Amino acid sequence: MRGRRGGLCGLAVGLFFISPLHAIIFYSTGDLAHNITAPTGALAGCGWQWVGSWRGVQGTPIGPRHFLAARHVGGTVGDPFVFRGVTYSTVASVDDTLSDLRVWEVDGTFPTWASLYRASDEVGKPLVVIGGGRTRGAEVRDGATNSLRGWQWGVSDGNIRWGRNVVASVKNGGTYWGSMLYATFDQNGGSDEAHLGQEDSSGPVFIHDGTGWRLAGVSAAVDASFNTTNSGLGFNAAIFDARGLFYGSEGNWTLITGATPVPSGFYATRISVRAAWIDGLVPPVTPPPPTSLAATPGAWRWVAAVGLLGVGAFARAGRARLRVAWSEFLRIGGKF
Repeated sequence: MRGRRGGLCGLAVGLFFISPLHAIIFYSTGDLAHNITAPTGALAGCGWQWVGSWRGVQGTPIGPRHFLAARHVGGTVGDPFVFRGVTYSTVASVDDTLSDLRVWEVDGTFPTWASLYRASDEVGKPLVVIGGGRTRGAEVRDGATNSLRGWQWGVSDGNIRWGRNVVASVKNGGTYWGSMLYATFDQNGGSDEAHLGQEDSSGPVFIHDGTGWRLAGVSAAVDASFNTTNSGLGFNAAIFDARGLFYGSEGNWTLITGATPVPSGFYATRISVRAAWIDGLVPPVTPPPPTSLAATPGAWRWVAAVGLLGVGAFARAGRARLRVAWSEFLRIGGKF
């Protein structure tokens, strides 16, 4: 287990529009085969078995006829949801007015589904996150010392992957995003330390509550927009130490400094604070026992169907701190 990480905060300084992309990026490896099959050992059953395909991203069944997705990825009644090789048609949806969540109903019955994480103790807890596959791209090095700081987003290879991280803090995303889990991309995070990117939106985050793995979050946003100079468009990247880099957007870049590493991170809509709302739509039902379930596929192929928005902002207050540019993200998030 990794130790608890301190939360990050700061002032929003800019907005960068991110093109349609996929990304789970690992600190330790760029191996294309890393974590494209179901986890085993201590992580067996950690959530891979509950992931379905929704509009080119992911959705997670949470009851016999309902799945949960990010509201900002869109969708209309009649759109297909694919789970364990079976295609279901959506027949209804309900939006959460206090977060980025949307509950969808389908025309059939799922063979299994995830239970919700209901405790408010997420900070410091290890997590497993699942998202669309994009490879690790070119190295990012700072201009002053040429030190490795992270990797740009690479190309899509059509796989989904699972990764690990730890909940660093809980963030208030404002009236649209609500309460969010925040996880940082750290050098000492272990072999499966993972960061997210665009079109990982709507992917699930799972935490073990002592009795089993529960759905604790739905991926929503990332810190991603960097530059090696104070001019130009910059690039999207997974950064484990932003010192010596600029963060923000074209015409509004801020140099990141500090005495200790400054990692970027990702944000997921927090399930525990919205569990009562979800229960009102989908009364909790215990899933069938594992022995009655069909075999879980080892990997899925995904096709990018929609362009989703993941944005971040970066600033200095004493030493550099991170957060999503919530005001700007709210202005355009979820409008496609």
